[in-house]
Amino acid sequence: MGAGHHHQLFRAGDTVVHRLPPQCKLVAVVAFAVVVVATPRERFWVFGGYLLLLAAVAAVARVPARFVLRRMVVELPFVLFAFAIPVIGLGERVTFWGISLSVDGLWASWNILAKATLGVIASILLAATTEPRAMLLGAQRLRMPQLLVQIATFMLRYLDVVLDAMRRMKVARESRGFQARNLRQAPVLAKSAGALFIRSYERGERVHLAMLSRGYTGTMPIYREISADVGQWLTAAALPVAAAAVLFLS
Repeated sequence: MGAGHHHQLFRAGDTVVHRLPPQCKLVAVVAFAVVVVATPRERFWVFGGYLLLLAAVAAVARVPARFVLRRMVVELPFVLFAFAIPVIGLGERVTFWGISLSVDGLWASWNILAKATLGVIASILLAATTEPRAMLLGAQRLRMPQLLVQIATFMLRYLDVVLDAMRRMKVARESRGFQARNLRQAPVLAKSAGALFIRSYERGERVHLAMLSRGYTGTMPIYREISADVGQWLTAAALPVAAAAVLFLS
């Protein structure tokens, strides 16, 4: 898969959660997400139970709450969309602080916020306890489509290269006195984005030709198998099983 990459989402550690094979954690997070999505939106306290389960996982993995909260900014577009639904929604309406809100929109907003937030937290904990390269190996172990795994592998491998190219282009612009102050500078930024796309595309072609010259036939070799025993699968299953128990016992 290539050299290891350190990602801002990963937090190194030596806990039970960190040591679990990546395929076990991937299946556990997907199963947990399925349980959350299947939960009726009216069961408020059940969502609180899910949050406590994730807090317990974070405590076992020694992932601080501040670490999770700082990375939840990715959810901001969903939050803004959820807050807009009651305002533009139809049907029965109620007035809150002088604002007319749709009842159905309020339910939909709560449903989106609760389930999306739990899903984001679970994903952050997965990324915080699993190296990106190991996650790809886990996906490969789960027999995910080879094409998707390869695309993710190359994205991980060359993301730093593309970001470094962006940084060099930014330095080159600023060394020539360019400053993005208003929309008048938009054409320059658009040309830079186009140049970056062309460079990345050409680099991809060169990498592909190099791979073909080394015998690439559409599949990548597996350098390291990550196996999981029954105990590790049961440990990973604790989260979705506990979530299902909270749901069915409510």
